Amino acid sequence: MAQDQILAAVVGNDEASAAARPSRRSGRKGKLATPRKSDVVRGGMPGGQFKPLTPAHQQAVHQAALTLLETVGMGNPTPSAVEILTGAGAKLDDRGRIRFPRALVEDTLAKAARHFVLHGQKEQHHLEPWGSNVYYGTAGAAVHLVDLENNSYEDTTADALFKAARIVDEMDNIHFFQRPMVARELSDLQELDTNTLYASIKGTSKHVGTSFCEAWTMQQCLEMLHYVAGGEENFRKRPFVSQSNCFVVPPLTFAQEACGCLEIATRAGMPVLLLSAGQAGATAPASIVGAVTQAVAECLAGLVYINAIVPGHPAILGTWPFVSDLRTGAMSGGSPEQALITAACGQMAQFYDLTGGSAAGITDSKLPDAQAGYEKAYTNVLAGLAGVNMVYESAGMHASLLGVCLESYIIDNDMLGACMRIVKGVEVSPEALAVEVIATTCLEGPGHYLGSDMTLGLMESEYLYPKLAERWSPKEWVEQGKPSLISRARERMEAILAGPVPQHIPLAIQAHIEANYPIKF
Repeated sequence: MAQDQILAAVVGNDEASAAARPSRRSGRKGKLATPRKSDVVRGGMPGGQFKPLTPAHQQAVHQAALTLLETVGMGNPTPSAVEILTGAGAKLDDRGRIRFPRALVEDTLAKAARHFVLHGQKEQHHLEPWGSNVYYGTAGAAVHLVDLENNSYEDTTADALFKAARIVDEMDNIHFFQRPMVARELSDLQELDTNTLYASIKGTSKHVGTSFCEAWTMQQCLEMLHYVAGGEENFRKRPFVSQSNCFVVPPLTFAQEACGCLEIATRAGMPVLLLSAGQAGATAPASIVGAVTQAVAECLAGLVYINAIVPGHPAILGTWPFVSDLRTGAMSGGSPEQALITAACGQMAQFYDLTGGSAAGITDSKLPDAQAGYEKAYTNVLAGLAGVNMVYESAGMHASLLGVCLESYIIDNDMLGACMRIVKGVEVSPEALAVEVIATTCLEGPGHYLGSDMTLGLMESEYLYPKLAERWSPKEWVEQGKPSLISRARERMEAILAGPVPQHIPLAIQAHIEANYPIKF
């Protein structure tokens, strides 16, 4: 078959196909001098290729969750929760549990908020977490900071939290910043909440998530946010902070202090992450699908709660069941079962067409070593492939969330870029099939693809290059002084922290906050 017939058979002879085919022109020197620039990966690319649950399985989980809410319900409700939920149609039984009729849950699902933006302080950091769009970010409540120079674990501080936010602000593949550690030097709850919030929003202009200890500590924090936003109305229009709310103590019990915070956040216009964090085999069923079912039921109860306060309020379905090592009962965040649970939770959020957030990247290793690398990689990539909208705890965490490592944010940024490249998948098009390029190369020379228009054109759009990991030959590695991954990460970290502090919050506003609030870092 002639060359033009081959091309016609595969890519067609229409004008559109001809216009889209790669040019046969050479010119390697010029192309190398000005390569085409294009982002290979970005936050919000669609996943959803991996589906551990079939449609029948998803329907079974949904029906089981509705049965649990109708027959078991939620225990330990606050008086205000009883008033709000019974006013919406829930029932208070003789055991003091709130039960949710199926029709109430289904009506809530019909009116729940969908396709809402999670704002950054800068517009380029706005997130669109719906469908199967994937974003990777931080989270956690680590109490230890990993000191890699001394191979030790130290107490986390507000200053370390601020440093973490500054580092994440520079990481392209970490798309949002949820508070990953506790400022252990602060015992006063108001100081803890205020410093946690300010360290986060000052350190990064990306969307921030944080939690609050008590309802009364939120008031000063809301005042701060309104001041930064230029008024309450502006914050309500573009809330750049969401509340992470553990409103449930699994199994199926309300956490009373968190419920007060949930009510305030909802009325204040702050998006809420409805977080259910049972542990399979301990506070959730040992079966993977059972743990998912309980988490879905608990989060649906929270969804009813929020919509009974403000219909259509932005809420993230935070199904975060963790895994136990059943030999010891200890949490095992780096396990393959954790990867499967997280992926299944992402599917259930898509089943409801709701924004979903789940956890991945939680290595059990204490240091950024080989174990940390493989546990973080397979849990994060499966979360992305499953289309989890908000992948929390994806970077920086160690020791099953007890430790956080600043250098790991820089190492994990490379890893998350690779995960996103896998999520992006393979483009199949007439141009990508490369029939004309192959035919020209074989029939007209030069017999290889080095310097071809296609190769040069795809250098910056098809291939992802690590910013930290090295691809040197052994000889080049020796010539560079045999640097380790950790040493390179530390060098990059030190450069960031020695550089200018982010100035997305005007200096006058910073000065006002630091003069009028108990800022300790």
